[in-house]
Amino acid sequence: MNKVPSQRRDLMREQLAQQAAKLMAEAGITDHAFAKRKAARQLGASDTQHLPSNQEIDEALHSYRALFQQDSHPAILYQLREEALSTMRLLQQFQPYLTGSVLSGTAGEASDINIMLFSDDAKAVLLFLLKHNLPFEDGEWRVRVGGHEESVPSYTLNSESGTQTHIIVLPESARHSGSRHPETHADIAAVEVLLAG
Repeated sequence: MNKVPSQRRDLMREQLAQQAAKLMAEAGITDHAFAKRKAARQLGASDTQHLPSNQEIDEALHSYRALFQQDSHPAILYQLREEALSTMRLLQQFQPYLTGSVLSGTAGEASDINIMLFSDDAKAVLLFLLKHNLPFEDGEWRVRVGGHEESVPSYTLNSESGTQTHIIVLPESARHSGSRHPETHADIAAVEVLLAG
């Protein structure tokens, strides 16, 4: 008797993940939480406490793009990765890492590029952007560094194609925190390999 509710719940989670992935792929939604809530409303499960994880949605998104966007998606992803690599090469002195959907392969036309830099002198990044006449908007991101949350500077660049690139500046100590993994963080060489493959 106890197995039926858990099986039903797992099926609902899977349906929610697939619907959220469809919304992200077709409607250009990039926020996982928003896609989950909208999917839950559409499936009549807005009161559920068993929403799928971002990873479950990303897996469904990979499957959706492979099935329904196999002709268009690879070119879009390639273009975003090329743009990311160009920005990373420009910011090479700050040892950039690509993260997020452009790296994972779930990015679509409306996706942003996310790049992490490491510097204890956040002003050095700001001065670099100013020196190279790169138009940007500055802001802050909340991240976990060394086991606690803190605000770090971020800069958003807008490309001619309309793609936004978010540059997050982390302290040098975060470079050795052990939280970077090849599947979630790629340096310039790794992105070059992705584009060559």
